[in-house]
Amino acid sequence: MAESTIWWLLAGGAIVAELLTGTFYLLMLALGFAAAALAAYAGSSMVVQTLIASAVGGGAVVLWNRIRSKRPRSLPASANPDVNLDIGETVQVEAWRPDGTAQVNYRGANWTVLHRPGNPPSPGPHRVVEVTGNRLLVEKL
Repeated sequence: MAESTIWWLLAGGAIVAELLTGTFYLLMLALGFAAAALAAYAGSSMVVQTLIASAVGGGAVVLWNRIRSKRPRSLPASANPDVNLDIGETVQVEAWRPDGTAQVNYRGANWTVLHRPGNPPSPGPHRVVEVTGNRLLVEKL
């Protein structure tokens, strides 16, 4: 069996493992195995092929990790408007209870709302900023 075939099989195995586990970093390692296979086609020695696989695969992992760490993290599903369509909607709060909750009629049902910490509760229009179970976290408009 040719050396390049072994590298291609390793690359294919890494891709299959990535598909089964969802670990994106395995694709970076597969990239290193593919680079080693190309080096084998070029007639490099096994030591050079291994160094190329390590450098390309490891470098791709480090590069991807740096790129991911610089991107802002997405909001949790309870506060992400892309996931929950209630985020950003307006509700009318008539009166607040002493415990900091209120009842509003929203989408044809009664909901318990909480005001966002740091904002004193006051009646009027509020915007939904988070949905936790059957409670809406709102802030004053």
